[in-house]
Amino acid sequence: MPIVGRGSVRHAGVCIKVKFIDILRMPFHDRSLLLTNQEPAMFAQRIERLTSSLVRDILAAASRPGMISFAGGLPADEALFRPSAEMLASLDGWQYGQSEGEPMLRELIAARGRALGLRCEASQVLVLSGSQQGIDLVAKLFIDPGTPVLVESPAYLAALQVFRLFGADYLPLPVMGEGAELDRLPQILACARLAYLTPTFQNPSGYCYTEGERVAIASAIDAAGTPLFEDDPYRDLAYDGKAPQPICARLSRAPWIYQGSFSKVLAPGLRLGYLIVHPDLVSPLTRLKQAADLHTNRIAQQLVAQMLDGGRVDAHVEGAMPLYRERRAVMTDALSTAFGDRLEWSLPAGGLFFWVRFAEPLDTRALMHRALERGVAVMPGDAFFTERPDAAYLRLNFSHAGPDGIRQGVARLKEALDA
Repeated sequence: MPIVGRGSVRHAGVCIKVKFIDILRMPFHDRSLLLTNQEPAMFAQRIERLTSSLVRDILAAASRPGMISFAGGLPADEALFRPSAEMLASLDGWQYGQSEGEPMLRELIAARGRALGLRCEASQVLVLSGSQQGIDLVAKLFIDPGTPVLVESPAYLAALQVFRLFGADYLPLPVMGEGAELDRLPQILACARLAYLTPTFQNPSGYCYTEGERVAIASAIDAAGTPLFEDDPYRDLAYDGKAPQPICARLSRAPWIYQGSFSKVLAPGLRLGYLIVHPDLVSPLTRLKQAADLHTNRIAQQLVAQMLDGGRVDAHVEGAMPLYRERRAVMTDALSTAFGDRLEWSLPAGGLFFWVRFAEPLDTRALMHRALERGVAVMPGDAFFTERPDAAYLRLNFSHAGPDGIRQGVARLKEALDA
């Protein structure tokens, strides 16, 4: 049943108009031929670039009882924010709200931005349904098929997924434990229409750009005039001292977008993030937000506003620091004991991940499947690259499993490697 045009198929030599509901009623074999043909009958062309999120797929496979997961970026259950009955009783967010976000929350977020050196007012804040929405909105604003976008190598997997959907051409900037290859930056920026960076406890590598690197990057971006999208969800999870000022705060000429999130520091289930943006970008991003979901959940916004207004977010994060430092130390010891010199890594100064490199070539996808069979979920490193990586990597989350679970999970990973 070959496709002859959008919304039509040829069957037995006859062209037949097809409605989407009719496709769903077709025998599965005919339906699959229709929907996987090189000329999709019903879907936009960009759907051909739509890929599943590997980490979400792994987490679905890892949901069975007894599984230990190092795959996702899950905070510790013990560190999750849970509102009091008094907080819940004071909520009044049951009606529609403003697309930009609750006014009080925007004021509080702007104040946090100014404390980081960002030149901003509440009018430049856009509250999001999770920071993933921010990536989607920015991609819609800047990326057409063929748009060159600077991304780190490795880079945040879910951002690559969104940029690919909209047709970006990647311009990779290598970033590893020893830092970013800044000598290539001016050449890349000369071609890029957008630069996407996660310079603070980078996901997946955990690397935190130095003061000198941030100064050099800001200077190069200003010189090129390339818009910067700085994604900064892990800044508050700093175990060995505060991170340097954001790159966006150092720009004087180039347009900029700074993104933060409350998922890692309070609770992912709140699905609450935010953008603070250059004044010229407020209007188009607000309109894109209106077209996407009208506004972000007002109940979650009011809960976070209460936490910020009372100074309780920072206290909540500080209370979680001993737990995360302990789990980081436990994973360090477990990896050293189990793998010795077969693995290389740098101790993460912040964030939620170890980025480990195998000393010898290895198929990490095959290792992932062997590990799942033994009850531990890990994230293959190749998924974070836009090109073939130079070695075999894994990203391992240390924040979610408890100390005993970390030790047991690393032991299971060792069994999978030796199998």
